[in-house]
Amino acid sequence: MQIKEGAKKPKNLDGSKLRVGIVNARWNFEITNDLLNSSLKALKESKILEKNIKVAHVAGAVEIPFALHKFAQTKKYDFLVAIACIIKGETPHFDYVCKMAQEGILKVMIEDNIPVGFGVLTMNNLEQAKARIHVGGEAALAALELALMKE
Repeated sequence: MQIKEGAKKPKNLDGSKLRVGIVNARWNFEITNDLLNSSLKALKESKILEKNIKVAHVAGAVEIPFALHKFAQTKKYDFLVAIACIIKGETPHFDYVCKMAQEGILKVMIEDNIPVGFGVLTMNNLEQAKARIHVGGEAALAALELALMKE
C-alpha cells in the first residue's frame, strides 16, 4: 500500500449519537471564534446534534487542559476539541505557553482515555493564523474519527 502525501478528510462520518465538549480560548478571539465556527460547521456536517455540543470558554491556551480534564471527568462526552491561537511575540513566553498547552492536552487524551482534537494554532503572526482557520474543523473531524473507532 502506497501512502500519498497530504491528508484527506474522512468522508461520511456519522456522529449523530455522540457528544462533544469544545474548549475555546478567548485570547486572540478574532481567530479562535473563527476556529470555533469552523469546528461547529464540521460537526454539523457530521450529523452531531446541536444539543450534544457543549462549548466552554477559557482565558487562554494554558487553561485549556484543565477545562478538557473537567469535561473528561464527567464521562458525558465521547470526544473533545481544544481551540486556541498562540502568536509568537518578542519574548520566550510563546514557547512556554505552547509547551504547556500541548503537553496538557496530550496528558488529558492519554490519561483520561478520550480523543481530543488539537485545534491549537501556534503561529508567527496574525496573517498565518487567518490562513489556517480550517484547522478548527479538521481538529473536530480528527477527534470524531477517533471517537467512532471506540464504538
